[in-house]
Amino acid sequence: MINDFIYNSNKIQNIKGTCKWRSPSNIALIKYWGKKPNQIPLNTSLSITLNNCYTITEVSYQTRNKIGKNFEFFFEGKAKLSFEEKLNQFFNRIEKYCSFLSLLELKIESNNSFPHSSGIASSASSYSALSLCIMDIEKKLNPAIDDKYFFQKASFLARLGSGSACRSIIGSFSSWGQTSILDHSSDLYATRFSSKIHNIFNDLCDTVLIVDKREKEVSSTIGHQLMKGHAYSNDRLDQANSNLNKLKDALENGNYDLFIKIVELEALSLHAMMMTSLPYFILMKPNTLEIINLVWKYRKEKKSKICFTLDAGANIHLIYPENEYAKVQLFIKSDLLKFCHLGEFINDKIGNGPFKL
Repeated sequence: MINDFIYNSNKIQNIKGTCKWRSPSNIALIKYWGKKPNQIPLNTSLSITLNNCYTITEVSYQTRNKIGKNFEFFFEGKAKLSFEEKLNQFFNRIEKYCSFLSLLELKIESNNSFPHSSGIASSASSYSALSLCIMDIEKKLNPAIDDKYFFQKASFLARLGSGSACRSIIGSFSSWGQTSILDHSSDLYATRFSSKIHNIFNDLCDTVLIVDKREKEVSSTIGHQLMKGHAYSNDRLDQANSNLNKLKDALENGNYDLFIKIVELEALSLHAMMMTSLPYFILMKPNTLEIINLVWKYRKEKKSKICFTLDAGANIHLIYPENEYAKVQLFIKSDLLKFCHLGEFINDKIGNGPFKL
């Protein structure tokens, strides 16, 4: 099936154009930790796509008439040479599937709706937006491409830039990783959650509390590598599959208490794997723990449906139903803001995925 995504074309003489996509970030509820070769996850992940936190990427392209580097990259209007090494790696990975890119000159311009290094996965939104632009170029060369193939291949390409980016292509609740638990799941690209979701989960809010804006001491790439030979690797994979099954049940049947239990367990399990790897490391900060304890206290006292999740970092995502928005905002400002870097937080909600501009 992987060869289905190979497209070769020499019909690009004098081609010229621009394409522009907006693609969101996402936050995983079921975490994946550890990869096989070729960007394949060790376990299935399931995420919600955000709405207000997104990247807009515009690609201008024309037939190449010179040798050497064939792309230039600008982030928020400024050339970013530091990003070019990662982009080179990405283009090398997808060359087999989009060989026409080597015959083009590309100008890539990218902008985020949220501050860079704010604790939101900018690699997910940026690689997904870029991959959608690349598929726009391919569709110009091959208009016979249908929407299903277009978005599947865009997710496939985005995965080769950043694993979580493949989920941003799909929108709402999406999964990545082959499993018997979810129909139509795949290691090669993300798919939409296959079951009917109870309507109590259709209006989830997500507030990101910025605890620490500094670059992480250990990158996610290194963290994934440390799963190889990890003493608890097999137990973690069993746990992730069990939690996925339970979360699926919660989403289908509207079991909000089970949803909370699994989402928080997954976040803490992810960080437990970091703390028990070799070398071991801790990405949570003291203020992360302060917030977690206050969230637990608030939920118990107010009978709230608020819960938290963490990515591979110190910053916290608060997830709660829209009907609690006003009360949660008061809670954040009165109790949690003092634990955030310069009082920073970002309000968001579940979104429907990318769209063309």
